[in-house]
Amino acid sequence: MQSGNRQSGRSAARRCAAATATAIAVAGLLTPSQGAAYAVSPDIVISQVYGGGGNSGAPFTNDYIELYNRGTSTVSLSGWTVQYASASASTWSKTALSGTIAPGHYYLVQEGAGAGTGASLPTPDATGTMAMSATSAKVALVTNTTALTCSTGCANQAGLRDFVGYGSSASSYEGSPTGNLSNTTAAVRAGGGATDTDNNAADLAVTTPSPRNSSSGGGGGGTRIHDIQGAAHISPLNGRQISGISGVVTAKSTTGFWMQDPQPDADPATSEGIFVYTSTAPRVAVADAVTVDGTVSEFRPGGTTGTTNLTTTEITAPTVTVVSSGAALPAPTLVGSGGRVPPANVIEDDATGDVENSGVFDPASDGIDFWESMEGMRVEIDNAAVVGPRSTYGEIPVVPPGSTTRTNRGGIVLKADDANPERVLLDDVLAPTPTVNVGDTLSGATTGVLDYSFGNFKLLPTSTPAVTSGNLAPETTATPAAGELSTATFNVENLDPSDPQSKFDGLAGQIVGNLKSPDLLALEEIQDNNGPTDNGTVACDQTMSKLIAAITAAGGPSYSYRQIDPQNDTDGGEPGGNIRQVFMFRTDRGLAFVDRPGGTATAANAVVNTGGVPSLKYSPGRIDPTNSAFSSSRKPLAGEFTWNGKTVFVIANHFNSKGGDQPLSGHFQPPARSSETQRHNQATVVKNFVDQILTVDSNASVIVLGDLNDFEFSGTADILTANSALTDLPRTLPDAERYTYDYEGNSQVLDHILLSSSLAAKAYSYDVVHINSEFAGQLSDHDPQVVRIPLP
Repeated sequence: MQSGNRQSGRSAARRCAAATATAIAVAGLLTPSQGAAYAVSPDIVISQVYGGGGNSGAPFTNDYIELYNRGTSTVSLSGWTVQYASASASTWSKTALSGTIAPGHYYLVQEGAGAGTGASLPTPDATGTMAMSATSAKVALVTNTTALTCSTGCANQAGLRDFVGYGSSASSYEGSPTGNLSNTTAAVRAGGGATDTDNNAADLAVTTPSPRNSSSGGGGGGTRIHDIQGAAHISPLNGRQISGISGVVTAKSTTGFWMQDPQPDADPATSEGIFVYTSTAPRVAVADAVTVDGTVSEFRPGGTTGTTNLTTTEITAPTVTVVSSGAALPAPTLVGSGGRVPPANVIEDDATGDVENSGVFDPASDGIDFWESMEGMRVEIDNAAVVGPRSTYGEIPVVPPGSTTRTNRGGIVLKADDANPERVLLDDVLAPTPTVNVGDTLSGATTGVLDYSFGNFKLLPTSTPAVTSGNLAPETTATPAAGELSTATFNVENLDPSDPQSKFDGLAGQIVGNLKSPDLLALEEIQDNNGPTDNGTVACDQTMSKLIAAITAAGGPSYSYRQIDPQNDTDGGEPGGNIRQVFMFRTDRGLAFVDRPGGTATAANAVVNTGGVPSLKYSPGRIDPTNSAFSSSRKPLAGEFTWNGKTVFVIANHFNSKGGDQPLSGHFQPPARSSETQRHNQATVVKNFVDQILTVDSNASVIVLGDLNDFEFSGTADILTANSALTDLPRTLPDAERYTYDYEGNSQVLDHILLSSSLAAKAYSYDVVHINSEFAGQLSDHDPQVVRIPLP
């Protein structure tokens, strides 16, 4: 079993909580003032008012009124006016407006100039001549050209879009007037212009004037989501306070929500989406247009145990303002044909170590950068191909159609030069995911928000995808002919007597029906008689008796077995389980086991040379069990058999797992595979033992098999096949058939059968029998394999 790279504690990815509709107030959520007769502007507001232009000490020569679009759509100002009246007057002057304001952009209206000096305003978008009070007055934004006639109650007038009463003597205002202004201060709306609670005193601060025109975009001085995300893994604004960040809520969880800017920039390398971490259930709804103030942060899922994960950019400690509801969701980015096509085989090729701080950010060629460039965004994959079964975590690995190299049954093959950057995992954070097998298709569009956790980019669907079944069926191998020695390896995944009878019956059915009752099976992960109960028990006779009885009940032959009990808690695997390899064999077709007593958990087996004929000192016996190569790992089990009188040596293995290796799409590139060292040492010990047999008899029949926990292109396989003494049978298969395991959507070889040259020269038949790894309802996570060798 491949341990993989999932950090324990699924809740470590704090946004990965079940979606909820529960309305719990979020600290800092701003909503319209209760009881006000007027309504919050859904889009255009007066974001600054300044009336001291050209006065003594004034920083600017002209008065001005600044507008801001806090909505999600471009707004035309044709036929609109800004209007001005002194503090208590009912006579209004007006300036006509024209053009448009894009979401998150400003519009500067220059008004009258004083007699003094000061800097020129930025290029205005409209120009008027109104001489405004430096201290107290009224300003209105009106959607028509009719002059107002009110002195009080002006905020309720028809056609009014926004209203500001500034200074204590203003006769009309929203909520309460702002404080008095001066030659050197302006009324400036909070949130970069986005905050609007219909209370002038709360929404606008008396501060230094900072006029912005239509060339200024986004709240907070032009900051947009893509500015926060940047073309990088780490935000260029990490740790900084930001304000007025506008977007539309696209999805929410119990700890926050995702939002996306509906007006993207032209750079596909900068994401337009982001997660807003509220820590409790957010009081926003999907399709709310919002603005957010807060701190840009980088969150690394998994905490201290997740250092191999990439970070995700988010906004923390937020103040959220709901601008409007029912906004159109930004269109999802299509991934695949007709949209953005992921790199075909490179995850990362230019980083050295920390990918977040080295290498070139290149979404066009690096898969890790490709998916990062859409972090937090709505993403769509049409007719997604399922390349791994739904896991117990609710995850489904998929690829866009057209991805390669595909297996003959619909998966995608892990190769030495192709780790399949097209893969993305669906996760059930926001909606249930369906039960699927490899070869199924998610019909139509699968749409969700793109996230990252546990070493993988995740697409979180916002509704459950529809499934078109690929009708994948378990395979069945051929029945061995007379004179063919049928040998198999099968990792039965932590089998112990406490497992339900259905597992024993299912495995028996697979052995009898799908594997056609091989003469010899090397079984891996046979546990002791009480499984994970850690009380010193190491015997496995009850486990084996229950399996053999189930095989007999399924119509199979009567099997015998040989194994050696390990020392308690020394061979790794599930704590207390004491997993080991077992030879299970039938003797009704010509196979017999040669018993040579003396093998124990710590006794080292040896090759005996008797007149040029090799034999084993112990059968069964363990190979070099005290060698540090096998520390906390399974020891190879060697056995001597005869097939119709011909000696066959068999070595059953279960090498060190991949636990501790860095993830393919993780923080460090290229990922370190620290577990390889021990497997290389283990392979060296086994190869040396095989060489001892072949030194005595170069034509000896030797079979090395089992769960080597490494790929056919690995250094482990290279060591075992050095000098061509052994042939690794998975290497003889076409690319599309090279897999015994499916890990996070990568079909890959972990289990092997290797033959000595005398056996490899025979007209053998080799078959990986796909009955488990591609199916959601699997009895083991490994597929067995069988070789039929003609030995008349």
